Amino acid sequence: MGTLCTAPRADSRRKPEAEANDTLSVTDQRTRLLRAVLGFLSVEQREPELRLLHRWLDTWPGIGHVVAGMARQGYDLELRRYDGQGWRALFFPEGFEHSLTAQAGAGRAPSPWEAVQRAASDALAKLDPSGDAAPRDWTADDESPE
Repeated sequence: MGTLCTAPRADSRRKPEAEANDTLSVTDQRTRLLRAVLGFLSVEQREPELRLLHRWLDTWPGIGHVVAGMARQGYDLELRRYDGQGWRALFFPEGFEHSLTAQAGAGRAPSPWEAVQRAASDALAKLDPSGDAAPRDWTADDESPE
């Protein structure tokens, strides 16, 4: 039997400029992955891969996966059922006081998992690429501070 060689080959080593461009932190990578998954969940389930993704995340344990991902981004969840009217999910920046801020994400839907997925997408959409809350554009509406 031959032996397993684990040393990298000279031609497969990373170049220093490639390492310098590899600046995404683990949190940034997780944010991108969470955004991608939530984006695919918003697409109609025509392909088998999308149906598989929905079978995995359109469940109570699936809600837990989304909530855990959002907790890593610094968010807490509030989930409420309204009798006969569906579910409302709100993601707030973590802390003791939950109030609607520019960073909060909201979602309403007939199912709890869809409400959570919509709220997570809404909250993440409000972040800029650095992971900070995007600045409010006061010219977009009439709610400008006086």
